[in-house]
Amino acid sequence: MDFLVQWGKNPWGEDILTHAQFALIYAALAFGVCFMLGHTLFVAFWPKKAGPKTQPVSEAAAAKVPERVKRHSLAARMFHWIMAASMLTLLCTAFVPILGLKFAWVQIHWIAGLVLTVSIIYHIIHASFWLDFWSIWINKDDVNEAMTRLKRVMGQDAPAPRKAAKYPYDNKMYHTAIVLSALAVVPTGLFMMKRVQTPFYVRNPYLFSDATWGWMYVLHGLSGIGLVGLTIAHIYFAIRPEKIWITKGMVFGDVSREDFLKHHDPQRWVPEASTKQ
Repeated sequence: MDFLVQWGKNPWGEDILTHAQFALIYAALAFGVCFMLGHTLFVAFWPKKAGPKTQPVSEAAAAKVPERVKRHSLAARMFHWIMAASMLTLLCTAFVPILGLKFAWVQIHWIAGLVLTVSIIYHIIHASFWLDFWSIWINKDDVNEAMTRLKRVMGQDAPAPRKAAKYPYDNKMYHTAIVLSALAVVPTGLFMMKRVQTPFYVRNPYLFSDATWGWMYVLHGLSGIGLVGLTIAHIYFAIRPEKIWITKGMVFGDVSREDFLKHHDPQRWVPEASTKQ
């Protein structure tokens, strides 16, 4: 376990956890680079199964799809980009000093953490009352689709999968990973703010025992390191040529009829005509 955590001693000479192993940041960076190279080579050289990649959409259903399909509201896009900016700020202020660039990072870090926390709370409320909350969560159909696609990639006989609903299964899996990481990194980060002076409450490093603080720092550090790899993968897919249409949808709010019909099933996601916001 020592390859994951760092140990130290408290004033009474007791062994306590102090943090995640900082060397793991290099492993996360290496994972991100290897993942990008591996996926690029996979897409370029792995044999593709003959035949249609997905089931076709009926002409009647396709005829009802508008020229521009609304994908994300202005509110959803604002949340995404605020969250992205705060996440990148948090990762840079947390790990760039470890990599050698020293600067006064603590205040920037906790402010970005508060921005991320508020944006997440806003997103939960917005998704619960104004969006289809369950559309982003993995369900039985997604598991079956993933298994079908895996069989086809491995050269086994399997029917062509249906086109996706609003969120393909890989988007849903990434969302689940981000949520699990946030459940670890956000609460621990808010508690850790008690150890620094902020305008919101009086500094109190004795709120928890040394052992509890140690576990909190380890959980926060490991989750943050995991987010490095997840962020690299997210940016990589966002700029890939076959995925750039999704990124444009997050920027402009809508997608073309051609992209919709290529990737989505109008019976699984009923399209709504775009009204530019």
